Amino acid sequence: MVTKLSQEQTPSRSRSKTLETLNKVIESLVAANEKVSIASVARVAGVTPGLIHNTYPAVAEKIRTLTGRSVRAQRDSKHQALMSEKEKNRVLRAENEKILEELARIASVNQRLIFEMAELKAVSSGKVVALPKKPGR
Repeated sequence: MVTKLSQEQTPSRSRSKTLETLNKVIESLVAANEKVSIASVARVAGVTPGLIHNTYPAVAEKIRTLTGRSVRAQRDSKHQALMSEKEKNRVLRAENEKILEELARIASVNQRLIFEMAELKAVSSGKVVALPKKPGR
């Protein structure tokens, strides 16, 4: 198990020393097969997680990469999912358009058949006489 650096071991706050300490802590956590997170690295190195996030973004990204949560990977994954959903949406909209066109065509045929049926009922009841169509029409 990796232990927290004691006061005597804690380097004075110089960027290079702190960066070196953070990298050593990351390596020791990986070597010890312990959970690597920004909080655990900060705890062992004796700094705050905010310091890693704000002052050492490269170290934070390295930790995220080790845990499989790279910002770039997350963004690329979300972008790929968005593109996939947009394509599905495009296909469904095209299908919906075709179905609406078919519905309009069927509604027109249905209306024509309703009129034809009403005409045939009237002729069959004997109340209406069908006039012969003029030749040529």
